[in-house]
Amino acid sequence: MKVHYPLRKLFVAMSATASVTAYAGDDQAAEAGFVEGASLTVDLKNYYFNHDRHNGKQDSKEWAQGFIGVFQSGFTQGPVGFGVDAIATLGVKLDGGGGSGGSSILPTTAPNPAKDNLYGKAPDSFSSAGGAVKMKAFDTVLMAGDMLLNNPVIAGGATRMLPMTFRGVSVTNNSIDHLTLDAGQVSFNKLFNQSGNSRLGTYYGTLPDGQNSQHMSWMGASYNGVPGMTTSLYASQLKDIWSQYYYDLDYVWQVSEQLSLNPGFHYYHTLDSGKALYGSINNNTFSVHLGMTLENQTLIASMQKVNGNTPFDYILDGDSIYLDNSQQWSDFNAPGEKSWKLQYIYDFAGWGLSGLTSSISYIRGTMDLTKATTAVDSGYSYYNPDGRDAKHWERDADIKYTVKGGAAKNLSVRLRWATNRGGDGYKAVDHNADEYRVIVDYPINIF
Repeated sequence: MKVHYPLRKLFVAMSATASVTAYAGDDQAAEAGFVEGASLTVDLKNYYFNHDRHNGKQDSKEWAQGFIGVFQSGFTQGPVGFGVDAIATLGVKLDGGGGSGGSSILPTTAPNPAKDNLYGKAPDSFSSAGGAVKMKAFDTVLMAGDMLLNNPVIAGGATRMLPMTFRGVSVTNNSIDHLTLDAGQVSFNKLFNQSGNSRLGTYYGTLPDGQNSQHMSWMGASYNGVPGMTTSLYASQLKDIWSQYYYDLDYVWQVSEQLSLNPGFHYYHTLDSGKALYGSINNNTFSVHLGMTLENQTLIASMQKVNGNTPFDYILDGDSIYLDNSQQWSDFNAPGEKSWKLQYIYDFAGWGLSGLTSSISYIRGTMDLTKATTAVDSGYSYYNPDGRDAKHWERDADIKYTVKGGAAKNLSVRLRWATNRGGDGYKAVDHNADEYRVIVDYPINIF
């Protein structure tokens, strides 16, 4: 997963898969040739997801096996090179979905009111396939088709069994050292628990019946020319819904061989645009963090604030929320919400256990939901108008072991646990729940 921030890298590295990073080798592929630069990876991912609700609603429990195949060609020789990429996925249900589905790793049919099920039956299997053509010239790569995208304003999810893909065009340029320019437009996405493509939606917004956004466009730049520093600036537009702008600055100060400090800042500004299908939006959301790494352990403190009467929102089921307090269960992004987090990360290489990493964190958020928008034409009018002193907290634990050598090299086993509890004022969502995930991931490089 392509992430621009060292602290996020520590955590995201625990969840990145070969399928999401498959497009990283285009520079080497361009030099090697169409066939010589080709690669094929297969990722075997076994996923158990248990969402345990404590508010009387039905629990979600699913277990499935995923297969992800990614082919990436090199480029033909010459001043203009051409190539193709392809991705195929298969999900096989092992358990769940018959009234206990809805955890998001399997698709589900419509609910059955006669059986009082929140979720319908999941199929025994589901699959998809897609591809893209690409062209390289003058340090610029143009792609058209089905793509895996990862930037602050549009990013496919890497936290479920199968990856998301987007259908459209993208262009990247690396003519200037340390500077990457990125732009594109997509009209469809394939969610990680679906076989087909659909129009773009957002995670928290609700569109009027019969309405949708035709496409999303973006452009941005990332720069890492100053030692220890990374920064990026992006602008995007989800047609007839919003215009969104993003800026970040992250710095690692190597105090000594054992000690480093990492301050960082992320900022989003979102405004309604076009037909304003979600209604009026004027949202400023930011987070700041300070991390301290001493040999094999890292301590992170962060603060996050949402300024506006609507939540901070992003593309449905993706990862384009580059905010420090976005966690396993909650994003801590309700209207006006302010939150803080403490996180501790440990690499057991310090004990001679190379490949074993862990993370624990605690996050608390508070907000006044009486100030949230209640306009009937808003896509966000569902917040509790009585939540004057709304609050909730989350506690996460994460441990992962990755095999470092031998026949099972890169095979990983990961355990994730999250607990979220909310007060009476915080009832807009499923606020009292525990999540348990067990993920066995085995990426294999075929060639």
